Parts: sequence; C-alpha cells; structure tokens
Amino acid sequence: MRLFLLTALTMLAFAANSVLNRWAVGPGHIGAMEFAVIRLVAGAAVLVALVLWQRGGLAWPGRKGRVAGIAGLSAYLIGFSLAYRGLDAGTGALVLFGTVQVTMFAGALVLREVVPARRWAGAGLALGGLAVIAAPAAAGLLPLALMAGAGLGWGIYSLAGRGAADPLAATAWNFLLSVPLVVPFGLMAGLAAPDATGIALAVVSGALTSGLGYALWYAILPRLGAARAAVAQLTVPVLAALGGAVLLAEAPELRFWLAAVLVLGGVALASLPYRSLPSR
Repeated sequence: MRLFLLTALTMLAFAANSVLNRWAVGPGHIGAMEFAVIRLVAGAAVLVALVLWQRGGLAWPGRKGRVAGIAGLSAYLIGFSLAYRGLDAGTGALVLFGTVQVTMFAGALVLREVVPARRWAGAGLALGGLAVIAAPAAAGLLPLALMAGAGLGWGIYSLAGRGAADPLAATAWNFLLSVPLVVPFGLMAGLAAPDATGIALAVVSGALTSGLGYALWYAILPRLGAARAAVAQLTVPVLAALGGAVLLAEAPELRFWLAAVLVLGGVALASLPYRSLPSR
C-alpha cells in the first residue's frame, strides 16, 4: 500500500508539471522562458540540497552521457514551457509522453538493440495517436512541434542516463549544469517581469513537482521494476487532462481521448511483459 501511494504521489507530481506550466504561461502570469529559468534554478537547488543531505557531498558522476543529458534536459525545459502558450495541459502531456516513447524506440534502433515485433506495433500505435492530435491541429502546429521537441529532449535525456550508478546525483548535476545553458536563452528572449502568481507556480514546479518528484521517482523505481514503472506512467497524461479540466476549465475533446487510447495503448503494448502460454 505504501508503494502504491508513493507511486500515485509521484505520478500526480509529474502531471502537475503540465498543469502548473499551463496555468502560469497560458494566462500570461509569466513568460515561457522566465518559467523555464525559474523552474530549472529551483529544481537544481532542491536536487543539490537533497544529494548533499543524503550523500554528504555532490560527487561528480562522470562524463559519460553528460553532454547529451544536459542538452536533452535543456531542450525539454525550453520546449515544454514554450509549447504551453498554446496547448491544453492534457494535450501537451500526451504529445510529450508519446514523443518520449517514440524517441526511446528510435534510440533502441540506433543502439542496435533487439526490437521485438510487439514493440514495433506499440511504437506505430503511439505515432498514430500523435497524428490524431496533430491533424487537424486546432491549437496550431507550432505548439505541437515545440512539445514534440521537448519530448525528443527528454527521450535523449533518458537514454543518456540509462545505467547511471546514482540517478539522483546525476540528475542534480544535469540540472545544475543546464543553468548556464538555459539562462542565456532566456536573456536572448528578453525576460519580462512576471507577477507573483507566475513566480510561485514556477517555483512550485521546479522545487516540488520536479525536484522532489524526480527524487521520489528514483527512490521507488527499483521497487517498481521496469514494467510497473511504464504502466504507472500511463496515468500521467490522463491526470494532466483531469487537472486541466478541474483547475483550468480545459475540457478535453473526443479527439484527445481517441489519441490517448492509441498512445497509451501503444506504450502498454511495447512495455508490458509478455507471458507465453504454457506448452501442453
């Protein structure tokens, strides 16, 4: 029961990132780049503090995958924030989730991993769901492209971090080292003065739903296993859509639910363990 509650809390935190970003950026409480910068800095501060508290120091995790991780994380943060100027919370979460899965699938091909037929079928379903969202694109193609770019960035970040000896410390370093990369983009975009609501939402997104959310995820992941972790993450776009409906009055259309069935069904097909029938 405790593991279930912790997993549910983590998925709520992941879904809340979409709702908080849309809530802050959509009505103009804060600019998209300002949100990304504050979220990153707040997340870095919390993650570094957690590692120092738990480990007594911030050991360098090594250079392997570091450049790709930093670039992927920065692309995710920037694309995610910019996309929510024009996407509903649920739609954005679904596009992000689907693109991450397709990116991970493509990464497996590039790395010449053995890809079973069921995973090919799952990736095809996920791509079909993304196509349903994109055509006709009532929100416009640019926000969708930005969120797809964020998903590509997070997929690269995930691929680069596979096999990390200390995922929490590696995440803290990636957040910390992404600050000098993301802040100049914000300055070039022309940072404007956000209001108190926008700042508060960005800090909560960075410190709580990102920083503490990722820390909690890495704490429970070994106990979940890969299959249950994949299934748990299927709830994130649905939770984001429900949060957007309750807090932001964003009622998902039928097209969203059709796309959700395709994307989440495809991910489930590709991720769930296959159990062959016993021979007679």
